[in-house]
Amino acid sequence: MIFFYRVLSIFFYPLLIILIFVRKFLKKEHPIRYKEKIFSSNFNIKKNKNLKLIWFHAASIGELKSILPIIHALKKKDGLEFLITTVTLSSSDLASKIFKNDKNIFHRFFPLDSFFLMKTFLNSWKPNTIFLVDSEIWPNLIYLSKKSNISLSIINARITEKTFKRWKLFPKTAKKIFSSFDLCLASNNESKDYLLNFNANNVEYFGNIKFLSKIETIKTQNPNEKFLDENNFWCAISTHKNEEKFCLEVHLKLMEKIKNLKIILAPRHISRVYEIEKLCERLKLSSQILNNDEIISDSKDVIIINSFGNLNEFLVYAKSVFIGKSLIHKLKDDGGQNPIEPAKLGCKIYHGPYVYNFQEIYQILKINNISKKIHDKDSLAKNLEIDLEKSNTKNSEKFSKLFNNLENDILNATMKKIDNFLLNENS
Repeated sequence: MIFFYRVLSIFFYPLLIILIFVRKFLKKEHPIRYKEKIFSSNFNIKKNKNLKLIWFHAASIGELKSILPIIHALKKKDGLEFLITTVTLSSSDLASKIFKNDKNIFHRFFPLDSFFLMKTFLNSWKPNTIFLVDSEIWPNLIYLSKKSNISLSIINARITEKTFKRWKLFPKTAKKIFSSFDLCLASNNESKDYLLNFNANNVEYFGNIKFLSKIETIKTQNPNEKFLDENNFWCAISTHKNEEKFCLEVHLKLMEKIKNLKIILAPRHISRVYEIEKLCERLKLSSQILNNDEIISDSKDVIIINSFGNLNEFLVYAKSVFIGKSLIHKLKDDGGQNPIEPAKLGCKIYHGPYVYNFQEIYQILKINNISKKIHDKDSLAKNLEIDLEKSNTKNSEKFSKLFNNLENDILNATMKKIDNFLLNENS
């Protein structure tokens, strides 16, 4: 099976190049650095031969944020430098910002997992050890790493039931791939069991490292500070089609009881903002599509966010948040969005019944009365009414203490395991 994957990765390489160029045209790729994904001449190797190179691969911004505390802990050790690869444009922007003053940390885009391209990448950078993050399973990278005797680990490994069933169709291939890892740190107990089923080595579960993601919890200056301080509002974020209608109908119920109430709505895909604007018109709700750095209008009922990367500017002021991708039945095996950032910002979180992707995280939040599952509009409206009528329901200090304890436990256990692993690799 791995052989066929290798052949297909070579066969489809020209088509994937075309796809990258199309994405560049659509502004979904970096205008210059996109070539790092498809051409070995653009790998831009800058390693120091006298230092040991540790390679972390995190696909997108969430995974990158989760490993930053681990990288910062390893930076304190002598004789190390780091290669960080990501896939998305937003994650590259974050990496460039965070690591701009670190001479021993290099960010590159992850190359296509085409056999000859990945072979050249590995032979050029010559990492001493590789850490893959979350669900980044790339067969050519794994095969070539083991052939070159490069130690290979996966941290915060996440295997869903759906993924497990797919791998079970090719049991020999699955066991060959997962047994290639020298260290496996699972993101939850379910993933740990699946990894053991596939004969993975050195499997541990200390907690989801996405709890380690650092965020700015202090209110910063922004053009809408006055509005956010003085107005009563709630947020609906990461919503998908039909969830906006659900939230807007809840908002109509709340408006009957709470005067001048606003909703800040941030869809998962901002390409849908005009569709949501038309939905507001049908429901007779006034709305504003808010672009980056624009001022919120006091006269609108619904504020529709049309920008990336600034959601926390609103959440830091919010009391209550509904998180989407949790009401859609067809996504019951792939539902939920990461609730950690709004929780760390002291928001009370509401969600639908389908949060499979983050069920253990939500369980922790539920136990600590940070999140609550809702099933219908009335239950969400009732809970929001209670929150919004209180003079102060922000729980930043209470939630912060909980997360600090969780972060310390997870980071200490994770770093102890990684330190011992690296020590054994170097001995």
